[in-house]
Amino acid sequence: MKKSASILLVDDDSAFRHVMAGELKRFGFKVESAGSGEDALETAQQLKPDIVLLDLQMPGMNGMAVLQALRETNCPGEVIMLTGHGSIDTAIESIRLGAFDYVLKPCALEELQIRIQRALDNRSLRLRAKLLERGLTPPDLSGSFVGESQEFQKLLHLIELVAPTDSTVLITGETGSGKERAAKLIHARSTRSTRPFVVVECAALQESLLQSELFGHERGSFTGAEKSKLGLFEVADGGTIFLDEIGEVSPATQTKLLRVLDTSTFRHVGGTDEVHVDVRILAATNRDLSAMVRQGLFREDLYYRMSTITMSLPPLRERCGDVELLARHFVNSLNERFGSAKQISEQAMQMLLRHSWPGNVRELLHSVEAAMVVCEGDTILSEHLPPSIQASKPGAPPPSSEEGKLLTLEELERLHIKSTLEAAHGHRGNAAKTLGISERNLYRKLRDYGLLS
Repeated sequence: MKKSASILLVDDDSAFRHVMAGELKRFGFKVESAGSGEDALETAQQLKPDIVLLDLQMPGMNGMAVLQALRETNCPGEVIMLTGHGSIDTAIESIRLGAFDYVLKPCALEELQIRIQRALDNRSLRLRAKLLERGLTPPDLSGSFVGESQEFQKLLHLIELVAPTDSTVLITGETGSGKERAAKLIHARSTRSTRPFVVVECAALQESLLQSELFGHERGSFTGAEKSKLGLFEVADGGTIFLDEIGEVSPATQTKLLRVLDTSTFRHVGGTDEVHVDVRILAATNRDLSAMVRQGLFREDLYYRMSTITMSLPPLRERCGDVELLARHFVNSLNERFGSAKQISEQAMQMLLRHSWPGNVRELLHSVEAAMVVCEGDTILSEHLPPSIQASKPGAPPPSSEEGKLLTLEELERLHIKSTLEAAHGHRGNAAKTLGISERNLYRKLRDYGLLS
């Protein structure tokens, strides 16, 4: 029993109020009383009670009128109607208008205690659901989606066109270029903005676990499945699900995803019943899915279904004019977080401008944050920047091989991963964190590039 729960008892019978308030206090509740509907509304505004015990028949403002007024003022408490035998139909109507339950007067204290506990449990579930939904619903991030370059403005325009629709969107771009942020902005500008936005990191989950996370499972469907579990598609019902690194999923999971896209239905792992959901799907990848289709690694029908609209995020090196804008934006944001008032020096800014940014916007953010942390004064100097940034030479050509040829993007990524792993003294978890990718994704890249020791 919730001992600290507050109850507002509303009844015009003073003797009933006195006796009932005493019994409720004996149960451990905090009790306030009101003898009229008008007094009840005033007390409710001040007390914000967990439970309102509301008499249906009162002179002046009756219980139904009080109930409607409480709902209009968004009183957070659950309402239990107190009614006589001749008013049961009206009490039932009150439930349709928002009351949680009703009890007959005179009522047994044990029964009333049970009804109150049920109401408290229901209120707790409602509050938890609201908190969960609020946590799953990102704000409109347009204020932090910074850039003035032509490429970036084209991207913003495309987001404005795509967001209000329910079309599936495939977001492509290098690691750290802001794919998840773009997805959040699409959701925030959509008609589903008040509903959940659920992120699924496909590369971070093992195959069996990924299917269970996406589609849920029934009790006993596999070892360790001690109870049934909802899938993330069900959690996202009415909202948006974002499948990050969609290129990492297996052919078996691709088949199930295709069915969801085509029919909006799926089955729990180990289940037989069809589950229907209303979900918009956004996906992202840093891989070439069309090449994977040609190699037989990705289903062609799923690729065409996923890429109804394809949105390509430009790497930071292709929007060099945005580096200074982003750096100053990050400094301002971090000043707010740290409660500081630091500025970046011109020398440090020039060093940021000549860096090639293989880690894109995420690398820039981490570099600025690292500089602010080690900077003891009010001005960020070049020596406060990470060593990889300081090593960038003024006017230096892009990295090249020993033969003098320019490195391909793949070769550049291999080199960057290798140097990051060396800087982390071989610790894959720390290296993955620095690179802004999952440890599983890092392992795959190390394997593909022949860097596994």
